[in-house]
Parts: sequence; C-alpha cells; structure tokens
Amino acid sequence: MQALLDLLLPAALPPLTSAALVAVSALTSAITASLGIGGGVLLLAIMAIVMPPAAIIPVHGMVQLGSNLSRASMTLRHINLRLILWFAPGVLLGAWLGSLFLVDLPLALVQICIAGFILLLCWGPPIPAVATGPVGTLLAAGLTTFVSLFVGATGPLVAAFVKQQQKGERFSTVATFATAMCLQHAPKAVIYGAAGFVFAEWLGLILLMIAAGAAGTWAGLRLLRRLTDSRFTLLFNALLTLLALRLIWQAISG
Repeated sequence: MQALLDLLLPAALPPLTSAALVAVSALTSAITASLGIGGGVLLLAIMAIVMPPAAIIPVHGMVQLGSNLSRASMTLRHINLRLILWFAPGVLLGAWLGSLFLVDLPLALVQICIAGFILLLCWGPPIPAVATGPVGTLLAAGLTTFVSLFVGATGPLVAAFVKQQQKGERFSTVATFATAMCLQHAPKAVIYGAAGFVFAEWLGLILLMIAAGAAGTWAGLRLLRRLTDSRFTLLFNALLTLLALRLIWQAISG
C-alpha cells in the first residue's frame, strides 16, 4: 500500500495533504458546475497554502483542464460553438505571446484591473455588441490567456464575459465557460513543460484530483438543474463580485 502511495503521490507533500487536495477538487468542481464560477479560484487559494510555489500554477492548470473537460463533456449540447471558434485562435495568440515573455507582471495592478472588469461586466451597462462579437472574443481570449500564464486568476473575468454573451442562460454559460477554460489551460502543459517543470512528479495527484473533480461536476450539475436562470444569474453575479473584492483586497494587502 505504501509503495502505491509513493508512486501516486508527490514526495513534496504529506499524504494527508494530498488526500485533502483530492477532496477539495471534488468540492470546488461541484461549486463551479452548480454556480458557474468560484471553484477554480478557491482551489487555487488552497493550493497556494500547501504546495511549493513553483508547482501551483502548472498543477492547478492541469487539474482545471481535466475538471473543465469533464464539465464540457457533460453539457456538450449547450456549448456555444460560435463563441468557441473565435475564442480558440485568441488562446493560441495569448499563449504564444506568453511563451515569449514569461516575465513577472505587476501582480497588484493585474488584480485591480481584473477585478474592475469583472465588476463592470456584472453590474455595469451591457457591453457593446462589437465587444462580444468575433473580434472582441478573439481579443478577450488572447489577453486573458496571456495573463493567466502568470497569475492564474482570469477565470472569473472569462466567466463574466461568457455570461454577457449567453445572456445569463445557465446551462450555456456553464458549458461554454468550461470549454473556453479547457482551451485556456491546455497550453500551460506545453509552456511550463518547456520551461522545465517536471509534471511526472505530480502526475498521480493530478489524475486523482481530475477524477474527484469529475464526480464533483456530476453532483454540481444535478443542483444546477434545480435553479432558474434568474436565480443562477443572481448567485453568479454575487459570487463573481466576492471574487473581485477578494482580488482588490489581495492587491491592497500585498
């Protein structure tokens, strides 16, 4: 048994910590599946407490890739393919630019800007149609992908953008957001692998967290079916607002 644990779990973490991360992965996936957002940021915050700094963003990216893949596959017929077709090339552009720079961005400024955009998208007037059209979608995908390589906190901004696109329809919001985040997390494996991060040391934990996340997604989607679009929009906006306020607090306190 001990040999199996040594094979599956990273040496850098105690076994109980790894088990706790697997359980948290299930919980946070259920949160995102039912409320549309929040689980990924909560998981990132918890991972930042217990994991080595160099492993946080690449491991979180792979776990979120698996979690979003399961969510997208379970809501396949609700995905807005037109948005995704324009989001995908923007992701490639942002990832390419990020791979060229790999610099330390001023974190506080990035956090304030992300929080401001989230609050604007949630509570401000509807953004112009051109901003949610093909070109706006491509640019939004490129910018958020570029930033996500360094701060890992752009999920709420993408979610707010997708919500505007989908006009608050709960299943298409959840499905399209999950697909967009699959595209955004996928390049991290290539970029961080090329930069020298050894994914093999964390592969067992990543796979366990992805499997737990799939179970959490299944449970969360059951809860989503019980919500109305209006209640979903209210909860979605409230949760995004809390996440934006958290980013502002982090920027100020940091």
